[in-house]
Amino acid sequence: MTAADQLMIAPIVLPAITASATLLMRRRLRTARAVSLGGCVAMLAAAIGLFAMAQDGSIRGYALGAWPAPFGIVLMLDRLATTMLLLTEVLASVVLAHAAVTGADRRGWHFHALFHFQLMGLNGAFLTGDLFNLFVFFEVMLIASYGLMLHGQGASRLRAGLAYVVVNIVGSALFLIALGLLYGLTGTLNMADLAVRVAALGPAEQGLLRVAGLLLMTVFALKAAVAPLHLWLPRTYAATMPVIAALFAIMTKVGVYAMIRTVPLIFGAGAGAAAWVPGPYLLPAAILGAVLGFVGVLAARGLREQAAFAVLASTGTLLMPVSLWREATLAAALYYLVQAVLAGAALFLIVDATMRRRGSYADAIVPSPRFVGQDAAGLLYLAGGLAAVGLPPLAGFVGKVLILDVSYAVAGWPSIWTTILGTTLLGVIGFARSGSTLFWKAAPSGTAAVEGPRRSLADFVAPIVLLALLAWLTLAAGWVTAQTRAAAAQIMAPDRYVAAILGAGR
Repeated sequence: MTAADQLMIAPIVLPAITASATLLMRRRLRTARAVSLGGCVAMLAAAIGLFAMAQDGSIRGYALGAWPAPFGIVLMLDRLATTMLLLTEVLASVVLAHAAVTGADRRGWHFHALFHFQLMGLNGAFLTGDLFNLFVFFEVMLIASYGLMLHGQGASRLRAGLAYVVVNIVGSALFLIALGLLYGLTGTLNMADLAVRVAALGPAEQGLLRVAGLLLMTVFALKAAVAPLHLWLPRTYAATMPVIAALFAIMTKVGVYAMIRTVPLIFGAGAGAAAWVPGPYLLPAAILGAVLGFVGVLAARGLREQAAFAVLASTGTLLMPVSLWREATLAAALYYLVQAVLAGAALFLIVDATMRRRGSYADAIVPSPRFVGQDAAGLLYLAGGLAAVGLPPLAGFVGKVLILDVSYAVAGWPSIWTTILGTTLLGVIGFARSGSTLFWKAAPSGTAAVEGPRRSLADFVAPIVLLALLAWLTLAAGWVTAQTRAAAAQIMAPDRYVAAILGAGR
């Protein structure tokens, strides 16, 4: 095993070890925090190393146990995988630090263990080169998310959690059916080998292949909360503790990642009747999702609900360029994906800091008496709204401009332009309405003062860090877009992926 191989498995092994270690320290919170934060720092260092390794443009495969693909378990590493890994570890480090600072990790015994099992599932999903192992890592991620979602307890959390579990059990069942069909047709679930065997299927198998492809895309759409399969997301994210919802900001993007990974590779131009599934359905669903998301932002009655709808809107916006399946549109989508995750997480952390100061008013979008840190919270809310809507000077504006630019040359561009510009206006109105209500309007006379202990400004640090990263994405847009273009070029060159992965371990 080379040093490169050891580094490739580190994002899976490190969270597994860290989670197990923190389970032994549940009554020693300070020690568990130190171990947990140390694990996040180690994973971040590994992700940076892997990102640097991928800069040479090569695609690497690592066959565990030296079993060659497609017979053994294969991990893969390319620009897309390392980008998602780095984004995950940055987000996890900031969110975990915020949870420690605010004491959110005190609300349950197994917070740190569940947090790292969640990271194990996320990292494994980005690194695996096999569809069955993608299912396995999805399940690891989802089981951990069930526990995290219930962290802090509460009846509303339990009701939302039940719906979340049922939806994902249905999704898991559909995933297994799709995998069974694909294995029955091709005899393999290794993604690189599937790309070869799907292209070789005869006319008699095309019908089942299309069914399998559509089922697989339905599962990924459910995970990504693509309309009309989005109904679970607003209720779930609004009921979850904001610090947990901040980590969940990347969960829907895993479904989008799975589409980007599998469609050009397995269901590309050579896939016959299943070529470019889900075909013409994805763009209308993306448009509907963006519209519903920003309408929800406008109509929300609570800050957590508003942030949840903002995540839904960002997924719809992201899928518009993805649905065109071109190198230039995928490059724009990847830039928007990175900023959308950071913006969604920042918004939830801003909501958390605001709720903690408003006492019984919590996250209700109603006027309240002044509270400690109101001006700072208002400025952060303004910045978070700008990021979520996509206005300058933060990276959401650059991302939307890139999407508008690359979509102009393709059929259907008027619908994309109309949706993006129209929903941006809806988002501006929605955040302006709620912001003015929360931070400008005086509470009615006779309203009870906000009660509770004075809060330090430490819980503002994490959202400020995420907003600073969004500002950096704007300043470094040239370098970042060069990275996303290189990643998109690899995605749209499946032959290179196949050669690299099927050669692993030989």
